[in-house]
Parts: sequence; structure tokens; C-alpha cells
Amino acid sequence: MPGRRGGGEDKRREKLFSLQEEGSRRVAIRVEIEGKTHKYAEGTSLLEIAKEITERDPQAYPEDIVLAEVDHHLRELGHVAEEGEKIRFLTSVDKNGRRAYRRSLILLMQAAAARLDPDRQMDIRVEHSLGQGYFCHIYSREKDGFHLLSHPQASLIAQLRDQMLAMADEDIPIVKRSVSTEKVRDYFRREGLVDKVSLLRYRMDSHTNLYDLEGVSDYFYGYMVPSTGLLKYFDLQTFTDGFMLLFPYREGKKVADFDPAMKLFEVQERSGNWSARLSIPSVGALDDAIASGRIRDIILAQEALMEEQIGSMASRIIDRGRRVVMIAGPSSSGKTTFSHRLGTQLMARGFTPHPFPLDSYYRGRSQVPLDEKGNKDFEALEALDVELFNQNVTDLFAGKRVLLPEYNFTTGKREYHDRYMQLGERDILVIEGIHGLNDKLSYSIPASMKYKIYISALTQLGIDEHNPLSTTDGRLLRRIVRDARTRGTSAAETIRMWDSVRRGEESGIFPFQEMADEMFNSALVYEIGVLKLYAEPLLFAIDKEDPAYAEAHRLLKLLDYFLAIPTEDIANNSLIREFIGGSCFQV
Repeated sequence: MPGRRGGGEDKRREKLFSLQEEGSRRVAIRVEIEGKTHKYAEGTSLLEIAKEITERDPQAYPEDIVLAEVDHHLRELGHVAEEGEKIRFLTSVDKNGRRAYRRSLILLMQAAAARLDPDRQMDIRVEHSLGQGYFCHIYSREKDGFHLLSHPQASLIAQLRDQMLAMADEDIPIVKRSVSTEKVRDYFRREGLVDKVSLLRYRMDSHTNLYDLEGVSDYFYGYMVPSTGLLKYFDLQTFTDGFMLLFPYREGKKVADFDPAMKLFEVQERSGNWSARLSIPSVGALDDAIASGRIRDIILAQEALMEEQIGSMASRIIDRGRRVVMIAGPSSSGKTTFSHRLGTQLMARGFTPHPFPLDSYYRGRSQVPLDEKGNKDFEALEALDVELFNQNVTDLFAGKRVLLPEYNFTTGKREYHDRYMQLGERDILVIEGIHGLNDKLSYSIPASMKYKIYISALTQLGIDEHNPLSTTDGRLLRRIVRDARTRGTSAAETIRMWDSVRRGEESGIFPFQEMADEMFNSALVYEIGVLKLYAEPLLFAIDKEDPAYAEAHRLLKLLDYFLAIPTEDIANNSLIREFIGGSCFQV
């Protein structure tokens, strides 16, 4: 097994190193690594190659190699190299390497809990991400099921952390095996893990991959590291009624600082509690609801809740006498539809909203700044004509009639089409855009006039008890579908520019989120089942030789967990319509 120590590995490594010498021994295969051809014996694993490279040149990969991309396909290090393959090793700071690292930490945490509790009366549930960590709860097994252990003692968390560190030092292999899906379901049923049972009920594959660590077996969405020796950098800290599993981010051998965004956390907790009240805490539970014919009621309930929240927000804006509503959030959060729906609620209260999209203030494409890779950075504040925006707003509040711009995404130019605006005493500007909370954007508007709203699609569902569903994946699927429909952009193009989008969010949006007066979760509990209908064909169209294929394949695997949801019961003012089409708003 990859990562296992012993005489067998020593013999293989002797053979591997002998191939580096010029001699009579025949070379079996050639592979390309980072543009250079290397020779290895047939049957050599990626793990062996990675060890040979890093031992020969420790500076080749300053961070630990945890995964690989082979011919645009993700591969675990147990993969045996084959003739002609192009290999790119991924470390714990690469996007997919980071995912494998964090996923594997969850299994290590479970196995450490089993060492502390051999009778397996303790189960750790991963609730959702927060900063560079996962918020977790501890449950105790009782006769009638699992019960939340609220506010676990710091001593227990410290013991769990110490046990994880000890197991990391032992470099224990993580063993992958393929098991009959029916047997896997039976195993999880005996363990009382109902979310996993529901998830696998809709799995068509006859076999499922399980990962074992010291007798602890689990299913994970995605690839894993080969052994615990690669999992040395993490921390556990008590937090509210649970604890945080913290991990590295930009530096693979240093745990990222934890500065909790409490407003964001409270929104996530409320959304999760609401999903639980609907009996839909996980993907499998959603699939159960679809299969049993409950999805129409769930759609209606979700939309009613969202409308109630927006209406209450409109009342608070009016009560505080604010004249400018600044709406900001990361890409594909549904800012445009939200601004229209908030405007409708303001109208119902006797005020006149004026939607004011910041996208209209993009500079001409030739003036958009470049990111570090030389690509157009449309997420940068400098991509907007900030001076023109402030001049227009200043003129409006001075009572002037202002001709407003519009941006043509096809031509990449700003245009004017007789779109005039003039404000009255009961008029409110509703301004949406990714930089809405940044005072550098709205420097001419007094703070007393502004009401700041942060909006993001914070997915309420988990894949199961131990696998959180990425909020970022939900937004990426939204953007793939919308960009193809409104901008003629292929899924491959959207995937390729997504890293740049994310960098822009980290520098221009997330640092300002806690400055918001209010936060709004735009995720719909049912939405990925709807997006599946539109996203799958776009993702399948990506060629296997395309660099975006690995990400497309990963997203297709995610969508495979969801049953598809027809769209006829979705209202034309629903936020999801901004992405799939059919909205009554101009979005």
C-alpha cells in the first residue's frame, strides 16, 4: 500500500534509484514531469516518484506533495505511472491538494476519536466551513440515537488534538478499497449514519470507495493523501458550542490564523437550523424529499422564508432613514435579483427604489487592470470607474438629472442609451456590486446615508455527516450556467478564470464582510438539483485534454449525488432565475 514501510518498499526503492544511473538495466517507462522526461521502472507509483524527486532536490517542492494531476485527471499518489503520462504534482497549498489534505484530516480526526473512545460512542460531525477551518460538533451515541454534546470541554479537544498529532507521527497508511455499495449502506446503517445511508441510496455505481484508517472506515467525496505522515499541520480550538478544525492555507506548514467572522457564522447557523427544521440537513435528505414528491412544498417554503427576510430588511432600512443601500458579495451570490426584490419591498412601503448596478461602471476592456498572470482582472476595484460613479451619485443627491451608463459585455465597452435618473425625497438608491462594502468605492457618500448588506450563497446542506458541501462550488455552478446563457462563455472558460475571481474576492470582498449592517444568505436549499439540469451538459462538453477537465470532472461527480429538480414550480422572481433564466427582472 502507498505509504507502508518495510522491506518490500526498500527493494522497490533500490530498483528505482538504480534507474537513475547509466547502465545496462533496461528502462521500462518514460513520463513527463513539469516539462521534463524522466525514466522509471514499470510499476513505480507516484508516491515513489515524489519521494525520489524531493530527496534528490528538497527545494523542488517546498511544500509536501499530497496529490497529482495526470493528463488533466486528478490521481492519488498510489497511482502507478504509465508510459507517456504527463504528471504534475500537487502540494498542500494547491487548490486540489488542499482539498485532499483537509478531507484526510477529517478521517484522521475520526480515527483519533476512536482511539480515545474504543467503544465508538462518540461521533464528530463536520457542520460547515468558517475561515480556514471546519466548524464541528461532537455527538454521543445513546440508545435512541446521537445527541449533541454541547460546549465540549477544552481538555477533551486537547486530547483529540494530541492523539491526531501522535497518529501523524506514526505515518499510518490510509487504505483505499472498493466495496459493494449495498454493503457500504448496510455498514453505515449499523453505525447510525443516516445521511450517508440516504446519500448512497441514489448511487448507481455497484461499488463505492471506502478509506480505512486503523479500523475506521468512511466514504469521502474526493481524493485522499496516502498516509497520516502528511497530516502534521492543523489545530483544534473550542468555539461556541463546538470546536474548530483549523488547517493551513497559503503556507502548507503553518496553520492559518483564526479570526472568526461572527456575523457570517450566525447566518450559517440560522440557515442550518432552518434546513434541519425542514428535515433536509444533507444531500441525501434532499434526494429523499425529491423522490417522495415533497420538493414543491420545500421550494415554496424556501421562497416564502426568503421573501419574509427581505421584507424585514426593507423595514429596517426605512426605520433608520437610510437613502443608499450598498449590496456586496462574492461572484454569483445573486446580488442583482436580491436588489430588485429588496426594491419591491421598499415600494410596498411607499418608497421608490432605484437599482444601480455597479457593473455599469466597468472601464473599457482595454483599461481593465491585469492580474499577476496577465489576465484581465474584472474583480479588481480598479476595473471600475470609481470617479464617474461618485460624480453620478453626488449629482443625484444634489437633485440633478443624470444620464447613467450601461456596460456591453459583448463589446467590452461602456454605452449610453437615454437612461436618465433623478431622485425625489422618498427615493432610495439600491447599489449592488462586489465592492459595495468598500468605502473606497463610495467615498463621496456619508456613512449616515448608507445601509450595507453582505450577501453570499452559504450552502446549508452537507454531503453527509462528515463531508461538508462547499459554498464555493455552489457559486461556481451558478456562474457556469449564467455565463453560458448570458455571455456565451464556455464552462471551460469560466473554470479557467475562477481562480482569478476567487483572488479578487479574498482581497476586495471578504475583508469587508463583517462591516455590513446585515448579512443575507442567498443559497436555496434545493438549487443544485436545479442547476444540475443546466450545468451537466456544459461540463460534459469539456474535452479530456482541456486543462479545465479535472475541475469539470470533479463538479460532475458532485452533481451525480443530486437528483434533478424540474423548474416549473420555481417562481419567476426566484433568485435562482438569475442564473437559469426566466426571471421577471432584468438580470
